[in-house]
Amino acid sequence: MNEPTAHELWAWLIPGYLFTIAIETPVLLLLLSHPHRWPRRLAAGVWLTACTYPIVVIALPVLLGQEPRWRYLAVAETFAPLAECALFTLAFHTAALRRRDRVQDWVAITLANLSSFIVGEWCWDHGWLNWLAWK
Repeated sequence: MNEPTAHELWAWLIPGYLFTIAIETPVLLLLLSHPHRWPRRLAAGVWLTACTYPIVVIALPVLLGQEPRWRYLAVAETFAPLAECALFTLAFHTAALRRRDRVQDWVAITLANLSSFIVGEWCWDHGWLNWLAWK
């Protein structure tokens, strides 16, 4: 991956964040366990990505700038769901929540991240993100 400039990274932050939550939020709305009401599910779609996206889009490209793109993707796409599962667990899982519901939430968060990764890669491969200078 060609190393993007700081300006290019910051320029992608808001459009990429909106793109990501547009994909991940519907997945979380549908798949988070039933103890979580709709407002919490919606908030999770916006909040979890807000916590991890700056690290994925700004910090990791700087840290892994000279590494191959596949290595960046492996690190970023492992970090995001793990961090988001941890944040969601700390914020919303109580001792009263059944193990099955916890696991369902973790699977939902992982599938949401996988969905945005797949759609993002599809857009990348089909030239929809050609305006990115570091492609």
